[in-house]
Amino acid sequence: MEKAVQLKVSKDLESHQQLKIIKLKGSLIAKGYTEIIHILDQDDEFHINSFETPAAYRNEVHDFISAFISKENLEDIITLCI
Repeated sequence: MEKAVQLKVSKDLESHQQLKIIKLKGSLIAKGYTEIIHILDQDDEFHINSFETPAAYRNEVHDFISAFISKENLEDIITLCI
């Protein structure tokens, strides 16, 4: 069974931050965690990026995203919604 993963992403990003978000999404696709990422407006400040991933990869995906956020210092602009 597939499980949704959601990321809350700030709309107010500098260009280098946008590139890091794109790198994260590309990495998720390249690693085979998903094929498509959906983007919806939450409000005036945030987007919700969501994707389906097999349940067997859910913890691995969460760990990967958390490590990426920490490594790239994105804590202020992206949140992993559990």
